[in-house]
Amino acid sequence: MRFTLIDPSHPFYAPLWRRVVIVVVTLGWAAVEFATGNLTWGILVGALGAYCLFKLILTFDPAGAGDSD
Repeated sequence: MRFTLIDPSHPFYAPLWRRVVIVVVTLGWAAVEFATGNLTWGILVGALGAYCLFKLILTFDPAGAGDSD
Protein backbone atom coordinates (compact mmCIF):
# COMPACT_ATOMS: atom_id res chain seq x y z
CA MET A 1 0.00 0.00 0.00
CA ARG A 2 1.42 3.34 -1.07
CA PHE A 3 0.74 6.49 0.95
CA THR A 4 -0.72 9.36 -1.03
CA LEU A 5 -1.87 12.68 0.34
CA ILE A 6 -4.81 12.76 -2.07
CA ASP A 7 -6.14 9.64 -3.78
CA PRO A 8 -7.83 10.93 -6.96
CA SER A 9 -9.27 7.47 -7.67
CA HIS A 10 -11.57 7.78 -4.65
CA PRO A 11 -15.21 8.27 -5.67
CA PHE A 12 -15.46 11.44 -3.56
CA TYR A 13 -13.33 13.31 -6.11
CA ALA A 14 -15.39 12.26 -9.17
CA PRO A 15 -17.55 15.44 -9.42
CA LEU A 16 -15.69 18.38 -10.92
CA TRP A 17 -17.29 20.90 -8.55
CA ARG A 18 -15.80 19.19 -5.48
CA ARG A 19 -12.32 19.23 -6.93
CA VAL A 20 -12.63 22.89 -7.90
CA VAL A 21 -13.92 23.86 -4.45
CA ILE A 22 -10.98 22.10 -2.75
CA VAL A 23 -8.47 23.92 -4.94
CA VAL A 24 -10.17 27.31 -4.57
CA VAL A 25 -10.45 27.00 -0.79
CA THR A 26 -6.82 25.98 -0.29
CA LEU A 27 -5.41 28.66 -2.61
CA GLY A 28 -7.83 31.23 -1.17
CA TRP A 29 -6.70 30.41 2.34
CA ALA A 30 -3.09 30.82 1.24
CA ALA A 31 -3.99 34.28 -0.08
CA VAL A 32 -5.55 35.15 3.29
CA GLU A 33 -2.40 34.02 5.09
CA PHE A 34 -0.20 36.11 2.80
CA ALA A 35 -2.50 39.12 3.16
CA THR A 36 -2.32 38.96 6.95
CA GLY A 37 1.46 38.71 6.92
CA ASN A 38 1.82 35.03 7.80
CA LEU A 39 4.46 34.07 5.26
CA THR A 40 5.17 30.59 6.64
CA TRP A 41 1.54 29.49 6.70
CA GLY A 42 0.97 31.11 3.32
CA ILE A 43 3.77 29.06 1.80
CA LEU A 44 2.59 25.82 3.43
CA VAL A 45 -1.06 26.21 2.45
CA GLY A 46 -0.08 27.52 -0.98
CA ALA A 47 2.02 24.42 -1.58
CA LEU A 48 -0.91 22.26 -0.53
CA GLY A 49 -3.16 24.20 -2.90
CA ALA A 50 -0.68 23.78 -5.75
CA TYR A 51 -0.54 20.04 -5.03
CA CYS A 52 -4.35 19.85 -5.06
CA LEU A 53 -4.43 21.75 -8.34
CA PHE A 54 -1.94 19.35 -9.87
CA LYS A 55 -3.58 16.15 -8.61
CA LEU A 56 -7.27 17.07 -8.84
CA ILE A 57 -7.44 19.32 -11.91
CA LEU A 58 -4.39 19.06 -14.16
CA THR A 59 -3.67 15.31 -14.01
CA PHE A 60 -7.08 13.98 -12.94
CA ASP A 61 -8.21 10.84 -14.80
CA PRO A 62 -12.01 10.66 -14.80
CA ALA A 63 -11.91 7.01 -15.85
CA GLY A 64 -10.02 6.11 -12.66
CA ALA A 65 -12.41 7.87 -10.27
CA GLY A 66 -14.86 5.56 -8.62
CA ASP A 67 -12.85 2.37 -9.05
CA SER A 68 -12.74 0.18 -5.97
CA ASP A 69 -9.24 -1.29 -6.07
